Amino acid sequence: MGPAAGLVALLAVLALRAGDPSGAAARGDTFSALTSVARALAPERRLLGLLRRYLRGEEARLRDLTRFYDKVLSLHEDSATPVSNPLLAFTLIKRLQSDWRNVVHSLEASENIRALKDGYEKVEQDLPAFEDVEGAARALMRLQDVYMLNVKGLARGVFQRVAGSAVTDLYSPRRLFSLTADDCFQVGKVAYDMGDYYHAIPWLEEAVSLFRGSYGEWKTEDEASLEDALDHLAFAYFQAGNVSCALSLSREFLLYSPDNKRMARNVLKYEKLLAESPNQVVAEAVIQRPNVPHLQTRDTYEGLCQTLGSQPIHYQIPSLYCSYETNSSPYLLLQPIRKEVIHLEPYVVLYHDFVSDMEAQKIRGLAEPWLQRSVVASGEKQLPVEYRISKSAWLKDTVDPLLVNLDHRIGALTGLDVQPPYAEYLQVVNYGIGGHYEPHFDHATSPTSPLYRMKSGNRVATFMIYLSSVEAGGATAFIYANFSVPVVKHCFGGICIGVVKGMVTHFMLVVLSWWEISGWPTSGYMSMDRNSADPAAQALKTKMLAERSWWSPVTFQKSQKPKACLGEEKGELPSGRGPCQHCLFLTKGGGLYQGISENSSQTISQSRWAIQRRG
Repeated sequence: MGPAAGLVALLAVLALRAGDPSGAAARGDTFSALTSVARALAPERRLLGLLRRYLRGEEARLRDLTRFYDKVLSLHEDSATPVSNPLLAFTLIKRLQSDWRNVVHSLEASENIRALKDGYEKVEQDLPAFEDVEGAARALMRLQDVYMLNVKGLARGVFQRVAGSAVTDLYSPRRLFSLTADDCFQVGKVAYDMGDYYHAIPWLEEAVSLFRGSYGEWKTEDEASLEDALDHLAFAYFQAGNVSCALSLSREFLLYSPDNKRMARNVLKYEKLLAESPNQVVAEAVIQRPNVPHLQTRDTYEGLCQTLGSQPIHYQIPSLYCSYETNSSPYLLLQPIRKEVIHLEPYVVLYHDFVSDMEAQKIRGLAEPWLQRSVVASGEKQLPVEYRISKSAWLKDTVDPLLVNLDHRIGALTGLDVQPPYAEYLQVVNYGIGGHYEPHFDHATSPTSPLYRMKSGNRVATFMIYLSSVEAGGATAFIYANFSVPVVKHCFGGICIGVVKGMVTHFMLVVLSWWEISGWPTSGYMSMDRNSADPAAQALKTKMLAERSWWSPVTFQKSQKPKACLGEEKGELPSGRGPCQHCLFLTKGGGLYQGISENSSQTISQSRWAIQRRG
């Protein structure tokens, strides 16, 4: 389906849930949508206000202590101060008996810190959970992998792709923001705790390097220390098979903490291993990158994230053209849609400026209160999964007249009935940090799918509109056709999911962040039985699809069938150029449609939205 933070797309079988929309944003899901990350700024502003009041209180208290100190010090600096003076003698005795006690046992300091703690406890329920830290850290690792980003560069706030001796700047943020030693340690520790030493080692190495450079400095907010980083890095190297590095780091640890008996035992163990196997001294462990998504097409997918693949250029293929489209609809005669043919097999078309800035903003506003973590089908259940990072909401056309107008526009362009029960409700998706959706089918591949229980028939087409753009990252990739289409703001597009034997699998490339809206017409979108059980109805439906002007005249080809995955879609988008802004795209034919959209804490893009409808 769509891009990603671009990495998203979900199973559409449920209508809007009833209840308070404020309950839509659960703790532990902040990282999965950039709009949730943006909302996290509000509680931090409240915390800043609390800390400001605390600091002002402490500054007043310290000014008063400084006054007392200067007063007493001035008496001691005068060596000629006569203690025989009854007044001085009295004040000396009084100070020592009560004034100093009042200073030392003053409640002002504890009252200030108590007010700060009470304020924090009131805000705490609105703060991200530890699961968000883990999710955000994994997103950084995903960006690191997909775009071949250098960890040292990321720590400095620089997004650079390093391939051999070639270094390419992928993204230049408006404000350079570097990571601290503790930040790098936390990312490395998330990988360490998962047993992922491929990612843990470079992040922990960067943490050790930064901690060494600031050793002796005390930062209140830090959770880790140089000793913690050395401890984790040493064991990570040991687990990776590099005993020599593990020994060296463990010995360095003992320089700072010589009484640590556990580390002393580890040193003896490593020395014994090296004595028994001298070759270990010079052996360098080759750490294999874990294939977390278990994708056979991972290399192809990531290559398409980084480039457009074999996407043809218009002047090279004359049959790729631009035109104005009305589909013989009176609705579009006075305002035809700008059409751009992007690819022939599979057939991919972009319809430009399909929605306006005002409409896109309104749709995002309608959906935002209802956003919940995107899920995929797992048997008869729907579950959040690591290979789909986004939040989504379902919108009925009764929510706002704008949605009714949008449905009319889509129907006029495609010739399809996009009103329920012939199509599902509009689904609005917002991708999060490193958001993506791995290869998937939009249509149901199992007879136990909820789509069949609802007697709606299977999906035959997906319509998708990009509601925002990205600064870097994100695309829709067809891995078997070896090309990708960058995200283009306000463009409208679609995918023919399956016609008889045809099927399209797609992937959302890792983006930084974005919005999309989509919809799914069901197989009964004509005035036929929605179960489509009658073979004649299916043949008729296929014939009618072939006659629609928006489908390609190119022969529909079945792609190499990839390994089936749960749910309908997943993925996001990488950086790339787009033909123009405000477009829709349609696709038909074989090819794996892949998309990933990675957003490193808004590192690589703005919040990205898209809207989809399937049927």
